[in-house]
Amino acid sequence: MKEIPLGIFTLIAGILITLISVWVGQHHSLLPEQASAQAPLVDNFFNVMVAIGTALFLVVQGAILISIIQFRRRRGDNGDGLPIEGNFPLEVLWTIIPGIIVIGLGIYSVDVYTEMGGIDAIAHHGIAHQSTAQPNSSPIGIGSIPANEGKAPSLVVNVSGMQYAWLFNYPDSNIIAGELHVPVGQDVLLNISANDVIHSFWVPQFRLKQDAIPGQATQLRFTATKTGEYPIVCTELCGGYHGSMRSSVIVHTPEEFDRWLEENRVAQQPEMDRTVAVNP
Repeated sequence: MKEIPLGIFTLIAGILITLISVWVGQHHSLLPEQASAQAPLVDNFFNVMVAIGTALFLVVQGAILISIIQFRRRRGDNGDGLPIEGNFPLEVLWTIIPGIIVIGLGIYSVDVYTEMGGIDAIAHHGIAHQSTAQPNSSPIGIGSIPANEGKAPSLVVNVSGMQYAWLFNYPDSNIIAGELHVPVGQDVLLNISANDVIHSFWVPQFRLKQDAIPGQATQLRFTATKTGEYPIVCTELCGGYHGSMRSSVIVHTPEEFDRWLEENRVAQQPEMDRTVAVNP
C-alpha cells in the first residue's frame, strides 16, 4: 500500500485541526449568558483564544502520539537513537508562530478594550468626578463605548465598597440601596470607590470588572441588554469575610425601573404615613 505523501497528510491534518478548533471555539459553553453591550466583544475574543488553544493542544498531543508510534523501540532493537542535535528551521518556525499569535492577540485585545470604552475612560468624563472617593482625581476604568461617545450617561450611580458589602447611591434621586437597580438598554455610569481596602466589582454576565481603590476614583460604564437578576461579586481578597461580599444587579424594563425609583424615593422619606400608603 502506497503511503500518503507528507505534504498531503499535513494539509489534511491542518484542515481537520482548523475545523475542530473553530467548532470548539464556538461551542465550548464555558461562559455565562450575555447581559450587556460589552459582553459579545469579550466573548468573541475569548472564543478566538479557545480556538487557538484547542489547535495548539491538538498539534502538540498529535505530535506526541505520532512520535510514540513512529519512533517506538522495535522488538530486538537495542541500539542507540540517531544523534540529532537540533533543527534550526523547526526552531525558527515554532518561535515565529507563537510570536505572531501573541502579537495578533495583543492587537485584538487593545481593539476590544477600545470598543468597550477602556481607552477613553481616562480622557474626558467630567461627570465621573461626582465620585465621593476622590472628586479631584481623574477616574480610571471602562468609559463609554464609541456609540455613546460625547454623550452624558442616562443614569449615574455612586458605588461604595466596604468590608463586606456594596452600597449604591443614586445622587439624582437621593436613594441608597444595597442592590444595584438599572434600566435595560440605557447607558449607566458607576462611580466606584472604596471606604477601607481594595475591593473589586464584578458582574460575570456583563463581562465587566473594576477595582474599588481607596483614594482613587474608578468608573464602569455599561449598557444592560437583558432584564433579570445577576450576581455582583467582589474578586479582590479584602478580609476574612471576602467570600460573603456579594450583592445583585437587577435589570428592569424602563417602566419597572421608574416605579422602583418612585417607591424607594417615597420609602426613604420621613413621612411614614405616605410611605405606608404607597408600600403597605
